[in-house]
Amino acid sequence: MSGFRQGYQAVVLGASGGIGAAVLAALENDPRCGHVVALSRRNDGMDVTEEGSVRAAALRVAEKLGSVDLVFDATGALEIDGHGPEKTIRAIDPQLMARQFAVNAIGPALLIKHFAPLLPRDRRCVFATLSARVGSIGDNRLGGWMSYRSAKAALNQIVRTASIEIARTCPQSVVVALHPGTVETGLTATHGRHAHKVTPAAAAAALLSVIDRISPAQTGQFFAYDGTEIAW
Repeated sequence: MSGFRQGYQAVVLGASGGIGAAVLAALENDPRCGHVVALSRRNDGMDVTEEGSVRAAALRVAEKLGSVDLVFDATGALEIDGHGPEKTIRAIDPQLMARQFAVNAIGPALLIKHFAPLLPRDRRCVFATLSARVGSIGDNRLGGWMSYRSAKAALNQIVRTASIEIARTCPQSVVVALHPGTVETGLTATHGRHAHKVTPAAAAAALLSVIDRISPAQTGQFFAYDGTEIAW
């Protein structure tokens, strides 16, 4: 990953999931990476829906690493509490919609709030979070999945807004939303008939390659796994 200095430090949030675990493995095998810390609810008790949990996790990382060159947020969920995305407006449940926003929008916002202060001010650094193409308003041609789509659209706005603020103190920062494609994980169980899926390892390699190529001038944007920009 030539975009980072030798010995760069990284954190993977949601490291127990399919994509998160693959990103973690890729970073551990990168000879340029000096340290990488893995955090997840399953293994470390970091719950993105509880601010106290996120704050405590960030403090632990700060004590261990100080500054962090790459924060990769692989948290998120398509199916929550056993409920998949609704197929029609008639199926909207306010409580389930609130849970979608808690996990897929408010959670990442809390991660940005508490982990962005660990980004260095004097060199290129990246906060990348997994979004989804279905969160694009301009690209929506099929409808459906209102809660999940809306939560990811909110996440995209969070990324855009945060990128502007973070750039004021970290002028070489890159804050981006990334679409990983359809990956062979539990998250895509409802995509059984999708024409093409990729392995988590392939998705991780593609996403890290995109991160490597993005410049600070492109902060606050939304990219697919192949590096193409996605409409808001």
